[in-house]
Amino acid sequence: MNNRHVSPLDLIELIELQRYGVEYQPIVDLKSKDIMAYECLARFSDKDGKNIAPDIIYAALHDSPLTLFQVEYQQKLLQLDYAPNKSDIFINLDQDSYFSTGEDNENNPFLKLFKGFKSANIVVELIENSEINDAIKSLAMIDTLAKNNINTAIDDVCNPLSMISTSVIQLVDYIKLDKRVVAEKHNKPFMLLVEAIISYAHSAGKKVILEGVETESDIIFARNINTDFVQGFLFKKWFHYYK
Repeated sequence: MNNRHVSPLDLIELIELQRYGVEYQPIVDLKSKDIMAYECLARFSDKDGKNIAPDIIYAALHDSPLTLFQVEYQQKLLQLDYAPNKSDIFINLDQDSYFSTGEDNENNPFLKLFKGFKSANIVVELIENSEINDAIKSLAMIDTLAKNNINTAIDDVCNPLSMISTSVIQLVDYIKLDKRVVAEKHNKPFMLLVEAIISYAHSAGKKVILEGVETESDIIFARNINTDFVQGFLFKKWFHYYK
């Protein structure tokens, strides 16, 4: 097994033995330097204990929506079971997983799981990509989650492979800027777009999180572009667990 491909047999073994892990990455308030929340990051390992990139696993699972749901739901159970106490939790949720049961109401298993979690507030992160259908699904998810008092965030904004839906970005509570923003901080035309997104977010009462922060100079950059929170490997992870 490697970081580019996972065979069907390896995938079956991973699911049967639940080689699932979770990592909690702090989201830090730039002004107070306090931890505002933790993002729950899915982790997977092979039989030798080597990490497998989550993107590889989820890409393979998309061919089987119910299996995708099964793995995603087990991941969410694990993430909530080991979540840090009394801190908001950001949780990624694949649109296809959410809709795989055909329920977009009180009977949706993910919605029931989130509503039953009483230890802290949950913020659901939605990922936008090049599929217009994902934006349509995201809008439906945001509407249902909002009706149940669950906040939402849009992830990977400014990632070159992702699409920005103006309708989605208007409805979420948090905008998460992809780590590409840090990598392209000297690209003036690109930064004009980033600064416009941040200005819009604040004017609309939304909060902005900059991902990919790994150095103190990245912190200075985040302050200069006026983001609210930062996230990245500069900050110690709270917990790392494998089943």
